[in-house]
Amino acid sequence: MADHIPTVRQRRLAQSLRELRLKAGLTQEQVAAEMGWHSSKLFRLENARSPRVDWVDVKELLDLYGVASPQRDALIQLARDARRRGWWTPYSDVFTGSFVALEDAASLLRVYQSELVPGLLQTSEYARAVITAVRPGLPPEETERRVEARMARQLAVLDRDHSPQLVCLLNEAVVRRPVGGPSTMRAQLRRLTEIDGRPDVAIRIIPFGAGAHAAIEGPFVLFQFPEEHAPDVAYVEGAMGDLYLESVEEVQRYTLLFERICELALDVEETAKVIAAAAEEL
Repeated sequence: MADHIPTVRQRRLAQSLRELRLKAGLTQEQVAAEMGWHSSKLFRLENARSPRVDWVDVKELLDLYGVASPQRDALIQLARDARRRGWWTPYSDVFTGSFVALEDAASLLRVYQSELVPGLLQTSEYARAVITAVRPGLPPEETERRVEARMARQLAVLDRDHSPQLVCLLNEAVVRRPVGGPSTMRAQLRRLTEIDGRPDVAIRIIPFGAGAHAAIEGPFVLFQFPEEHAPDVAYVEGAMGDLYLESVEEVQRYTLLFERICELALDVEETAKVIAAAAEEL
């Protein structure tokens, strides 16, 4: 069974319920006993692990904690909203972790990529070439399923009302490496040029001449959300697995990294020239 992907609303609710229990001076075991629940049920609620959030359960917890309105009403509504299915539900066999839920809820995405065009900007041919390269034993039908999911993700995030602001800093290698062959790469570079003309998208190249820089260790994404009390999240890709960082100190570190490499990135006009030159060399 695919992992449950919590929405940002569910993560906010889980954090609020955990904080209210601690403020009440109660342990998970005490609350579970009082509610007549198995302790694992409360654990799942407080860690956004439950695929189904029952607003009645939340209401009864708020009664136990003595929470009054307007906070009470807001959290009950949050519990109702947390039950809404995300666009990615039909692709739960493809997506794991919290990435697509965070991306879907974000108002600002700041992306640094060192090797590949970010998934939100890939053409289907480029995506197919990448998936085939990193998963060489994958059956063709599963490869196509992943390509389909990636294209659905683009529609859900970039073509909706109030799409997020997207700032992408790309290592020059991203536009120089001919992924999928010359024809596929030319089409991908055209896609970058076209989407860079949108008012909500900014793409900038970090040139080879910048040398070593603060983010040279690898890609990351910073998620910023419009909702009050929804803290920023940093997502870091790594050889040993992906990390979701939420502490103020960790997010601040990656925010500073992004600001530092912004200073090294080419401006819009110079970035366009590098992309055009890369296309001409194919």
